[in-house]
Amino acid sequence: MRELSYLEAVREALWQEMERDERVFIIGEDVGVYGGAFGVTRGMVEEFGEERVIDTPISELGIAGAITGAALAGMRPVGEIMFMDFTTLAMEQLVNQAAKIRFMFGGKATVPFVLRCPAGSGTGAAAQHSQSLENWFVHVPGIKVVMPSTPFDVKGLLLAAIRDDNPVILIEHKLLYKTKGPVPEEPYTIPLGSAEVKREGRDLTIVATSIMVKRSLEAAEQLAREGIEVEVVDPRTLKPLDEETIIRSVSKTGRVLIVHEACKTGGYGGELAAVIAGSEAFDYLDAPIVRLAGRDMPIPYNRTLEYHTVPQVEHIAAAARQLAQGRV
Repeated sequence: MRELSYLEAVREALWQEMERDERVFIIGEDVGVYGGAFGVTRGMVEEFGEERVIDTPISELGIAGAITGAALAGMRPVGEIMFMDFTTLAMEQLVNQAAKIRFMFGGKATVPFVLRCPAGSGTGAAAQHSQSLENWFVHVPGIKVVMPSTPFDVKGLLLAAIRDDNPVILIEHKLLYKTKGPVPEEPYTIPLGSAEVKREGRDLTIVATSIMVKRSLEAAEQLAREGIEVEVVDPRTLKPLDEETIIRSVSKTGRVLIVHEACKTGGYGGELAAVIAGSEAFDYLDAPIVRLAGRDMPIPYNRTLEYHTVPQVEHIAAAARQLAQGRV
């Protein structure tokens, strides 16, 4: 199978869906002539025109309001927030309007939009451009939250998200854009709410999200050389969550390490820990549930400090090693 970068997979999904469905359009800051802050929409305005690839003023609240209104009017917009940090400026439209409308109108009105949000640290962009705010949206009923970790997943999940009748926040880690993997040329969808076991193992389970899936797989390879076999599970969508796949894996291995980039306090790992602790998997645990997450601090500009603020491969390997050896 041919290989695409994560960035190319996002672009191909958008391109194919815009060809298939004339209701789909793209809107955001610099998504047109400039091609997007990270180059995702490059070439699309030339193909589809300025009425379907729309540059906006610098107003995240305006983008969120525009996609909410367009979705209510029967379109299927894909908005882009240049950095996820700036969803803070759009929360009224996202949380108080888009998330509530279908419920408040008894299902007679739907809000089928996707909001793409580049997120995460690792680019030296400092505290205001490096955050992982996924759990803010997981907390809000009516919004679906998707965090693909591979080119294959991001294409299939983005196509599924565009076709979904609910608001979907799609979180793309900036460091994943250059990663490559097999991606079919034809359109395909991955159901929202379906986790995947990325690596089979017997000694412990790592449940990881976004770029932490990639780092966990690298850590698992290191540990395999030491005789420790790690199973890596990627939820892929945080809401809805495929609890069954996670519970089945933890029940099999008896140990679980949860890894995410966002700050530990109030992070998604706490929700995963609660799901596991409240399930039949609890009876199979041979050790405490362990969480490895970002430090409770803003992301530093200094590259060395930034590196040590969020989990890296060696941190994941060390935590998993301790857990597998019963030193937790």
